[in-house]
Amino acid sequence: MIGRLVVVGLGLIGGSFAKGLKESGLCREVVGVDLDPQSRKLAVELGVVDRCEDLATACVGADVIQLAVPILAMEKLLGVLATLDLGDAVLTDVGSAKGNVVRAAREVFGTTPARFVPGHPIAGSEQSGVEASNAQLFRRHKVILTPLPDTDPQALALVDRMWSALGADVEHMQVERHDEVLAATSHLPHLLAFGLVDSLAKRNENLEIFRYAAGGFRDFTRIAGSDPVMWHDIFLANREAVLRTLDTFRHDLDALRDAVDAGDGHQLLGVFTRARVAREHFGNILARRAYVDKAAADHLTFVGQPGGSVRGKIRVPGDKSISHRAIMLGSLAEGTTEVEGFLEGEDALATLQAFRDMGVVIEGPHHGRLTIHGVGLNGLKPAPGPIYLGNSGTSMRLLAGLLAAQGFDSVLTGDASLSRRPMDRVAKPLREMGAVIDTAAQGRPPLTIRGGQSLTGIRYVMPVASAQVKSCLLLAGLYADGTTTVTEPAPTRDHTERMLRGFGYPVGGNGATASVEAGSTLKATRIEVPADISSAAFFLVAASIAKGSDLVLEHVGVNPTRTGVIDILRLMGADLSVQNLREVGGEPVADVHVRHAPLKGVVIPAALVPLAIDEFPAIFIAAACAEGRTVLRGAQALRVKESDRIQVMADGLVALGIKVEPTADGIIIEGGKLGGGEVNGHGDHRIAMAFSIASLRASAPIRIRDCANVTTSFPNFLALCGQVGIRVAQEGQS
Repeated sequence: MIGRLVVVGLGLIGGSFAKGLKESGLCREVVGVDLDPQSRKLAVELGVVDRCEDLATACVGADVIQLAVPILAMEKLLGVLATLDLGDAVLTDVGSAKGNVVRAAREVFGTTPARFVPGHPIAGSEQSGVEASNAQLFRRHKVILTPLPDTDPQALALVDRMWSALGADVEHMQVERHDEVLAATSHLPHLLAFGLVDSLAKRNENLEIFRYAAGGFRDFTRIAGSDPVMWHDIFLANREAVLRTLDTFRHDLDALRDAVDAGDGHQLLGVFTRARVAREHFGNILARRAYVDKAAADHLTFVGQPGGSVRGKIRVPGDKSISHRAIMLGSLAEGTTEVEGFLEGEDALATLQAFRDMGVVIEGPHHGRLTIHGVGLNGLKPAPGPIYLGNSGTSMRLLAGLLAAQGFDSVLTGDASLSRRPMDRVAKPLREMGAVIDTAAQGRPPLTIRGGQSLTGIRYVMPVASAQVKSCLLLAGLYADGTTTVTEPAPTRDHTERMLRGFGYPVGGNGATASVEAGSTLKATRIEVPADISSAAFFLVAASIAKGSDLVLEHVGVNPTRTGVIDILRLMGADLSVQNLREVGGEPVADVHVRHAPLKGVVIPAALVPLAIDEFPAIFIAAACAEGRTVLRGAQALRVKESDRIQVMADGLVALGIKVEPTADGIIIEGGKLGGGEVNGHGDHRIAMAFSIASLRASAPIRIRDCANVTTSFPNFLALCGQVGIRVAQEGQS
């Protein structure tokens, strides 16, 4: 409990802070200070504060003093406070520029007070004054605290707790960094809005201009209606950071002007396409951290209702592996590559953004269509900062190979899940080729790749079969002196080799070996991405286990290095037929027809394990519904996917009444009757989807927690389930 909170300045921000904490019950009393008598009167009448007093009286015995006055008034206010006995009171503020506040505090107190915690809530409203006070104003908004090296940790913790009590997302940042960031994200937009409206208003034809101004103009210039005095103060207080940001923007604006003057459509298209997707892309990155209700993302739950059959004809989304590679090779090709059927899931979009960050102009995606304006093998440019890859291990491992030979440094980073996944499996062989790569502890991301290295081809025998490692080294081999040869202990997907050939790049080797040499070029082409067999696998299993099922999956990629799931299901007795086999863009494609059939347990052949490594969560559901025992060995790679898929699937199946024995490199499943219950998806989309289809054979509903990643990796999964008769939905929805 905070004894006395004093809020100096009862405008929108100060009043909302006071009112929110008064309603929270965290403070025994909230006292207001304001120069305006009417504001003081309203503050008490509206319940914003308990009472108002003069500054000196209010500060006697105060526990926390919040300064919410205009930023240029802060220096004078701090000077007055320096003459008072503040005891152990914690001093904090809400100014949008921190450098000048810290300097002012240091000047008037002689040193920065240890219990001073500078802060800045990034929130506001078009309304102003104490009458606009809103206890919910800061909910789901960021508040940045800028503690100094000698700030008292207890004071910092107290201010952090107060903002958190108001529902804010609190972050800590250095003073200088705060002022640079806010100059770019808040101060510059306001400056541009004020400047544009003023410039147009001064023209002779101003009436006509404003008469025909459309929504875009009104949206952009809305902030020019902000308080001129307040923003005058802000620009003067943060002028150094604003000037640096303005100079950078002026340089970019001059480049745009030159492009318009020269008729350089390629330059304009690059700027416009990057800008169009940037807000959504970075919003997706941040969505798990702020401005959304965390519970909505972290606790997304599916509920599968028991029973039903699977019937109809559907096409699942495009193949993720091929979508990744289409972006990469299309970007490095000479000419314009057209892509159809691109998977618009989060992982592939991370790869897409990475190449946009490196200067590649990419139009789309729009209904699965992309137009990639290739820059050639040596045309990539340094990204403006670390390349964020979300949860996509494929993106990180393949990009590591491509970037190892570039002339610039790169940093590859990702979300919390990706940051736990091993990257030494690509870093070590790349170092053998001459790459300089640093990782975090235990070979985990982020990866820091030093540019300007000369790579040399190697002969590499992979200790464990991995298409990602093989592809990484082949892509690095495009830049290496000599021949790069990769030999795998078991067959893995060969999409990279096929697509390289499709782009006109020679690939040698046969069987277990693939090799490339530097010196050739990639020529733009057209790619039609087939439906992803990994996504189709859930529906193949669903139709196999549910009585009365009859399902056709259209245009499925049936690359022989990916069809392990079909072979395993057939061994178990599934009624599967591959029809209308054809080749599209170098990849075999077919329609797969599946009907219900009784399944039996099998010992899964070792040769099929790498050909079905991503499909095993679905196969485990088939095994649980089969008669007898299913045994899997040699699949230790499952333990280092988005989750430990062996243990997580075992835990879930046990919760549903199935006898399961996980082993170091596999699992033993005794088929039986599935009950209902609750399982945890552990943020792994394949786990969540596997238990969703299990509901077809369950005796009671199955509740699956932590399913948010399904909505990003397979956005229309629930819709397709409903279309074919699988009764699974987000909790609370039909």
